[in-house]
Amino acid sequence: MTRSLITDIPGILVGHAQDLRAATGTTAILFERPAVAAVDVRGGGPGTRETDLLDPERTVERIDALVLSGGSAFGLDAAAGVVAWLAETGRGLPVGSARVPIVPGAILFDLLNGGDKAWGRYPPYRELGYAAAASAGRAFALGSAGAGTGARTANLKGGLGSASAAVAGTPFTVGALVAVNAFGRVTVGEGPHFWAAPFEREAEFGGLGWPEAIPPEALAFPERGLAGASTTLAVVATDARLTKAQAKRLAVAAQDGLTRAIHPVHTPLDGDVVFAAATGRVALGDEPLPALARLGDAAAAVLARAVAIGVRAATALPGAPAGLPPAWRDRFGG
Repeated sequence: MTRSLITDIPGILVGHAQDLRAATGTTAILFERPAVAAVDVRGGGPGTRETDLLDPERTVERIDALVLSGGSAFGLDAAAGVVAWLAETGRGLPVGSARVPIVPGAILFDLLNGGDKAWGRYPPYRELGYAAAASAGRAFALGSAGAGTGARTANLKGGLGSASAAVAGTPFTVGALVAVNAFGRVTVGEGPHFWAAPFEREAEFGGLGWPEAIPPEALAFPERGLAGASTTLAVVATDARLTKAQAKRLAVAAQDGLTRAIHPVHTPLDGDVVFAAATGRVALGDEPLPALARLGDAAAAVLARAVAIGVRAATALPGAPAGLPPAWRDRFGG
């Protein structure tokens, strides 16, 4: 049974851990077998770990997990916790008698959302990463969970979303997971309608469609300061068998999903990152280029849906101070 989650792709598990007092969290995406992966970075202020090894010319071919985390630079510690959990379970790249888990990651900025960040010498992210990996399964929460716990957008609470789809005309499935912490808006101006509306399936984010008219202010640049205080992190995945170069092309194509769902996006104020992963269960076939093009188009549509789903599912955090954007549900109901 599919749930329209990235875990509809066999071999992918997702786990969250969050600290509500600190208003932050971490999400771990685990691969039951090492997966081919790549990354595409479009934002002007990214924070990443081990993304260089995802370049097609690098030696390491596959990864064991990916990590998305809040915490800005502090959150990069989350990947160490996932590495520790994988090592305990015997996972990792064989190097002689040793095994080294390969875990790239990326972080978003959630340090000014009202949570208690006075953690002193030891930020919580390593333990959050370990707990997220230990909890990974096929079912997981959306909205204010994991890396989406403390997220925000220009006008609404951000959150974590996921979606999946069969790729028409192929035997493949694609899925997406995204932590939406965008400088821009996910809705059309200040109304309830989502920019991603044309890609919605089965009223998964309210079935509101487009507004009767797009107000001029919907295209205005957001009145939001603090350069570098935002980022949207995403993972798109497929069961297709891809090379690293093909996975890179999938990540590039999937970035269009952010463009379709967030306005503006890829600014110097964001650190937008899209990872692509391929589990390799289904051969790409005799005509790889058309198949890859279909995969990229489907990945962009699924990622756009995931963005809207994550924001609609988000809830306000307990004790959130006045002045932070409201949750979509609190503002529009439903």
